[in-house]
Amino acid sequence: MLIQGRPYRTLWWEDGKLNIIDQRWLPHQFVIEKLGSVAEVAGAIKEMHVRGAPLIGATAAYGMVFACLEAPAREAEEALRRCGDVLKATRPTAVNLAWGVDRVAAAVLAAHGPEERARAALAEAAAIAEEEVRYSRAIGEHGVALLEEIARRKSGQPVNVLTHCNAGWLACVDYGTATAPMYEAARRGLPLHVWVDETRPRNQGASLTAYELAENNVPHTVIADNTGGHLMQHGRVDIVIVGTDRTTRAGDVANKIGTYLKALAARDNDVPFYVALTSSAFDWGIRDGVREIPIEERDPGEVQFIQGWCDGEIKKVLLTPRNSRAVNYGFDVTPARLVTGLITERGVCRAEEQDILRLFPEKSDQPRT
Repeated sequence: MLIQGRPYRTLWWEDGKLNIIDQRWLPHQFVIEKLGSVAEVAGAIKEMHVRGAPLIGATAAYGMVFACLEAPAREAEEALRRCGDVLKATRPTAVNLAWGVDRVAAAVLAAHGPEERARAALAEAAAIAEEEVRYSRAIGEHGVALLEEIARRKSGQPVNVLTHCNAGWLACVDYGTATAPMYEAARRGLPLHVWVDETRPRNQGASLTAYELAENNVPHTVIADNTGGHLMQHGRVDIVIVGTDRTTRAGDVANKIGTYLKALAARDNDVPFYVALTSSAFDWGIRDGVREIPIEERDPGEVQFIQGWCDGEIKKVLLTPRNSRAVNYGFDVTPARLVTGLITERGVCRAEEQDILRLFPEKSDQPRT
């Protein structure tokens, strides 16, 4: 995707370092950070220098490259396990994280000697990143058909899409998941407008989704999180497309807190509600998302304070009374019954186990809990 007319990915390997766009400073400052150790990668994931399930998975995969470089030769397997556990503990909800770590670990353990293991880790991490880009592009190609159908019915009027949180290029390696159909629609010249939820408490919609849409010339409007239902009641939302951090084999979806409320409003107003995801976001071992998906509880300070641009610098200010308690759940679960469909790299399916497995038949025998 473009920033000031120049194409970027969200991460890239260069001269033995992992380069990332430090998203804490967007949209006001564009900062590239260089990571050079497992500890630095783990910190970047935990403190949300990078965020979004696909990007977290790719970043953790590169973290395992540093694990190989840091591991003593005689204790390589144990050191890799410890480093993998450190990375997995940073963000518990996004299943892509453990998937990326385990996939690189398997490639490393099949190699022999420190140098070969490091090469295997770097090759596998790079393959994961390229795969996520390819899959995101495919999501765009499959999902744009939904927008084209709406456009035909509207006779040239803009298609109004509502999205929640950031499931865009900045949450992935490139293109995004929820935004991929939007970028493909814009590329094809389809009239389009995106409603962007601000997405409290970290405001990823206002700071990240709006930023990348603006940089890529996609018409959009930022709205308060509680505005979506009103817009749906008045016919101003044609479709909702969101991302996911973990989706069960039965179609339950964990995404940024507030997604469940959008799905309820969409159902009440007959607005189609779609979830876009690459297959790395499926947790094939579970079926009941409400009971089985771990929900990350983050620092209450994210609710109590807000960050923005003031007097030429980025400042953080207190919103709440100093003695008021706050709680900060990062995600909620939208039951499959509220999801119109899933947009994956292999096509669009219903949010139900049988139809998901139609697209991913190789997962039919996956152990279930």
